[in-house]
Amino acid sequence: MAELTVLEADITQLDVDAIVNAANDRLWMGGGVAGAIKRAGGQEIEDEAVRKGPVKVGDAVATGAGRLKARHVIHAVTMGQDLQTSAETIRQATRSALRRAAELGLRSIALPALGTGVGGFPLGTCAKLMVEATREVIATGSLERVVFVVRGEEARRAFAAALA
Repeated sequence: MAELTVLEADITQLDVDAIVNAANDRLWMGGGVAGAIKRAGGQEIEDEAVRKGPVKVGDAVATGAGRLKARHVIHAVTMGQDLQTSAETIRQATRSALRRAAELGLRSIALPALGTGVGGFPLGTCAKLMVEATREVIATGSLERVVFVVRGEEARRAFAAALA
């Protein structure tokens, strides 16, 4: 069974096999986590992602990770051009990201709080949905370590409560 933890950190600095990007359906990397990933890892991440788009909301695609410590960025599509997200979208995007990790045979992955930035989804609900979806998917894959990477005490508490 994989170890699930919460960590308050910069996702772009983690030494894991893959980090997850909360993406839009066109895979453009503008602000928030996506912008941070592009700044730290390089434009080539967005260029490769855009070539794989557009992607259905709730699905995920993997790219290289440029200059990041991680080997892959998994772009979990949590919203379309309307910038709206939902509980079902967050659940499905989490599952899709973890399935891509399993397909790549990865052992470790870091996920941000999907849909809580631009999407404005409530942190506590997001944490519960992501932890539930993760527990459903990881039993069948290669993952040994799943890190929910957050910013701020409220987010840390929300994910810690969901994991408890």
